[in-house]
Amino acid sequence: MASLFEPIEIGKMTLANRVVMAPLTRNRAGEGQVPQDIAAEYYGQRKGVGLIISEGTQPSGVGQGYLNTPGIHTDEQRAGWAKVADAVHAGHGHIFVQLMHAGRIAHADNKPVKEIVAPSAIAAPGQMITPTGQQDFPTPRALETDEIAGVVAEFVHAARTAVEAGIDGVEIHAANGYLIHQFLAPSSNQRTDNYGGTPANRARFAIEVVKAVVDAVGAERVGIRISPSHNIQGAIEDDAADTAATYRALVDAIAPLGIAYLSYLADPRAELTKDLRQRFGGPVIGNDGFGSITTRESAQAILDEDLADLVAVGRLVLANPDLVERWREDAALNEPNQATFYGGGAEGYTDYPKVSA
Repeated sequence: MASLFEPIEIGKMTLANRVVMAPLTRNRAGEGQVPQDIAAEYYGQRKGVGLIISEGTQPSGVGQGYLNTPGIHTDEQRAGWAKVADAVHAGHGHIFVQLMHAGRIAHADNKPVKEIVAPSAIAAPGQMITPTGQQDFPTPRALETDEIAGVVAEFVHAARTAVEAGIDGVEIHAANGYLIHQFLAPSSNQRTDNYGGTPANRARFAIEVVKAVVDAVGAERVGIRISPSHNIQGAIEDDAADTAATYRALVDAIAPLGIAYLSYLADPRAELTKDLRQRFGGPVIGNDGFGSITTRESAQAILDEDLADLVAVGRLVLANPDLVERWREDAALNEPNQATFYGGGAEGYTDYPKVSA
């Protein structure tokens, strides 16, 4: 049984411990969706975890969904991420940028590029925050079959841009109801071409993205995050047999590539999750799920039960930049301030104290 504090090899990296900073949207990008100097400070403060996964970062202007989220597709954005990489590497840390195309989880008022695309012209349920308040999700435009290769190319360009910035790798976001998950889920994908209709077809876009990014930057620089049956933001997967077939098709196709890791936002004790881990055969990042705060005890239990090789932690890393040190020393923890999670400046971002402060 591994300890949270033991090193592990991922890709070509040796991580100092098995605690992973989960991707956490913070809505603090500047003009042009560029990560600011304060973002370099924020991530640099958290370099003590084994691996940082950045906030969801759009691979194109169309891919932006929320206000003030960073991109990684322009020269200015690359320069901002280079400062982040330098800050993390200064403490011998490691960081992957999460590539998140929001697809239909978007609003034109939130971004300079107004177009919204998805697998099918079906609006997501509910509303999202915009500069003028909550608004209904608009109906997206369904991607034409011959456009999909161009979206794959956007992921490739973003991955190359990240590597050029000095980032260690990229995580392909195929979870939580965003574009790739929209292709995977039958509720949001009602296509009749080769990208819809069957589990294998619905998995095709995700597989093509992973393969293309691997070809561009190397398998050791690529991870993927999935969330089978998370049933969030209208990406509903409530047929157990269909869901299993879809994710088995995805994992079976990417396992031979030897990518850095598979991360799942799902019950680590579910039979499908265990099956996908075995099929993948490489390092797996697990967690307690979206609604639970992962404690040191619950994180260690995931390792003790051999459910994963590393554990992603969200809110406690947000509030405790030195979480690994605190856990190792059994020190008291800062409490996350939810009122400052999204947007703003240093408050609730870079001002959480370290235990040694």
